[in-house]
Amino acid sequence: MIRNLLGSLVALAGAASAVLSPFRPWYDGRLGRDYRVRDLFEGITLTESGVLVSILLPFLAAAALVVLGAVLRSRLVTAFAGVVVLGFTVLWMVRQGQAAGSLAVSGDGSGLRVGVVNALAGGVLMLIGAALMRGRRSRGAGRERRRDQPSGEPFAVPPADQVDMWPPTREPGMSVQTSPWPEPEVDPYTGPAPQAPGNPHPGDPAAGEDPRDPVHPPHRPPPT
Repeated sequence: MIRNLLGSLVALAGAASAVLSPFRPWYDGRLGRDYRVRDLFEGITLTESGVLVSILLPFLAAAALVVLGAVLRSRLVTAFAGVVVLGFTVLWMVRQGQAAGSLAVSGDGSGLRVGVVNALAGGVLMLIGAALMRGRRSRGAGRERRRDQPSGEPFAVPPADQVDMWPPTREPGMSVQTSPWPEPEVDPYTGPAPQAPGNPHPGDPAAGEDPRDPVHPPHRPPPT
């Protein structure tokens, strides 16, 4: 969410810089809006251009793509807008260099001016904004279900060597019985283990032992 917002703000700043650039000088004091779009393909001329058929037109289209990309959180649309701005700016530089013989920057106001810098910076900011954006995430990413599990059928029993997960979130939960048979009941008897058949219990006369207490032998009854 934060990355999408930050990327959208950077891309929108680039779009604003690109749209502003045709209203500033581009070369030798000539504004960018004075260059026709057809001049970029046929060669630079001194013919004045209308605003809607000038180099401003592709920049407005790129700005609209940036707004659309910010709404849809689409990195591809935003990056394409940056490529459009950079592509038209570089194409203008090639045509202007062919018309003037060379491209130069000088302190007396001739040569490349600030409008070209604004256009190049706008295209670069659009690409940076597209790189910062995370893009759209699927709505069911947080609660994704197994694709091989048909809808409406119960979830399969987890393997015995894994912690039981409670569907559909698959969060660790309490262990459940996975066998279809009833659980065996525990014998409540806690006394000594029973003797095997044929093995007499200690103290039994059949074992050859005196069952009487050697410390407190029984007394004879008094004579009557």
